[in-house]
Amino acid sequence: MSNLLNTINSPADLRALPRQQLGPLADELRAYLLNSVAQTGGHLSSNLGTVELTVALHYVFNTPYDRIVWDVGHQTYPHKILTGRRDQMSTLRQRHGLSGFPRRSESEFDSFGTAHSSTSISAALGMAMAAHQKGEPRHSIAVIGDGAMTAGMAFEALNNAGVTNARLLVILNDNDMSISPPVGALNRYLAQLMSGRFYSAAKEVGKQVLKGAPPLFELAKRFEEQAKGLVVPATLFEKFGFNYIGPIDGHDLDSLIPTLQNLKNLEGPQFLHVVTKKGQGYELAEADPVAYHGPGKFDPAVGLVPSTTVAKTTFTQVFGQWLCDMAEHDPLLVGITPAMREGSGMVAFHQRFPDRYYDVGIAEQHALTFAAGLACEGVKPVVAIYSTFLQRAYDQVIHDVALQKLPMVLALDRAGIVGADGATHAGVFDIPFMRCIPNVSIACPADENECRQLLTTAYQQDHCVAVRYPRGAGVGVKVETGLHALPFGTGEIRRQGQRIALLAFGTLLYPALEVAESLNLSVVNMRWAKPLDVELLAQVALSHDALVTLEEGTVMGGAGSAVLEALQVLNIQKPVLTLGIADVFTEHGDPVKLLAELGLDATGIRASITQKFPQLLS
Repeated sequence: MSNLLNTINSPADLRALPRQQLGPLADELRAYLLNSVAQTGGHLSSNLGTVELTVALHYVFNTPYDRIVWDVGHQTYPHKILTGRRDQMSTLRQRHGLSGFPRRSESEFDSFGTAHSSTSISAALGMAMAAHQKGEPRHSIAVIGDGAMTAGMAFEALNNAGVTNARLLVILNDNDMSISPPVGALNRYLAQLMSGRFYSAAKEVGKQVLKGAPPLFELAKRFEEQAKGLVVPATLFEKFGFNYIGPIDGHDLDSLIPTLQNLKNLEGPQFLHVVTKKGQGYELAEADPVAYHGPGKFDPAVGLVPSTTVAKTTFTQVFGQWLCDMAEHDPLLVGITPAMREGSGMVAFHQRFPDRYYDVGIAEQHALTFAAGLACEGVKPVVAIYSTFLQRAYDQVIHDVALQKLPMVLALDRAGIVGADGATHAGVFDIPFMRCIPNVSIACPADENECRQLLTTAYQQDHCVAVRYPRGAGVGVKVETGLHALPFGTGEIRRQGQRIALLAFGTLLYPALEVAESLNLSVVNMRWAKPLDVELLAQVALSHDALVTLEEGTVMGGAGSAVLEALQVLNIQKPVLTLGIADVFTEHGDPVKLLAELGLDATGIRASITQKFPQLLS
């Protein structure tokens, strides 16, 4: 690291630099960022694309007094480096280290915690109006990507902001990418970039020529007001009440800084359209921004190298293969994703069944109601969605799907602990928030093969069934090739022991079996959080002195709560230890270490049981 970046410990240091040193600083920042992420893993392409924009924003605005809200937040590594966290980048996304997203508790420069998309305009508008209420002349800036602009919440905020006189600047970071390539009519509208540049240049030339002929100049102005929306994306945002500027080159500090300085002095809501390139400055990431979106550790001089070790099959891969196989079997199957084709394992399905694949963009609410409309007409939708993102479509699950008892499969990837992404992406709430909805069932496969089987079971039902499975691989069991279903709503006894029965929901079955072997306990693979196998539960409860429930989700309202409720209805009184995630948000870090910290590995489970029931183990 050269001396220039080493002198920047806060944006105040940045603002003290001569203007001509900002370009070299941006180059150093990009190089430092690349080498840092290569050593820790993390989001790369998006951060390489925001280096100059970050430098310009902190140079022009008086942060942290002026607020910057970064949408999604996975492009804030340059921001972290410039705001006093440079020397902590080696701890990025590790336990007790820096978060991969903005976090209010981490720095005063992180104005708003973001990790789900399309929240920035709403939050920044709230901050702007609060400043107005308090008589504080601060600026509020929302930086939002073009992919995030497909979500309805962004337009709700624009609609609200346009009727205020808020000191609000919305910056559209247009890189023609979200994580997967963006889709939809809005993206095509924003993609008129070359036309926009041509239009802007031609307009200025035309004004100079026509000023000598006032009648023609006025005619041209009137024509411009009607026609420019056909050429550039200005009219859309101006109709919301914003003053639209752009598009400008988001990597050109000579464009960015004077434009931001001018906008800083304007009244009312402003909209700046900047064009950036994901992976900017690193050719490998520029060529394949999806592959370099969130890489692990790698050598920047070499790039990503395919692993030579034979990796276990992941649950995501199991789902992707099942989806293709079931699509071959049933021509009515369609697959739906809210902008997570790669993450949800749908690339092969998209390639093999392009007419039955729907990427609806970052629009989870629409995804569920769209699926409901398909289901109304006899089509069989499978919605592949991360557990944490399904939270955003909760009303749609209740009102549009469950209330009408429409059949569909919700493939809930990333259920449970997710690791480096932390609390914002943890899929630990789905059992409680879905268990209370009528006409919705929840399957919890214990391993890869059972995941495939339960997906088939779910597909055969006449109502909505969620199949929740974790990120990464399971224990490595062989996955069958057929489409064999398991009996709906039934569990199984996997080990017969004495006195205490462990009721496992999902992949915690395997540490439960390990504990049971050492303590001679019974183990039940419950499989379903809803409906519970009440008959099996009663049988096990009556033949054991105590029960222990295990789930990789919140205890409050979770599967353990379901067991307690069922025992009450059965009028069976037995001691029950519910193990899962307490009433706290889980931090980021290595998933194995996090499970150990939460007491959900074999060692922790054994310790909890021996502490709770010492008299039953003697």
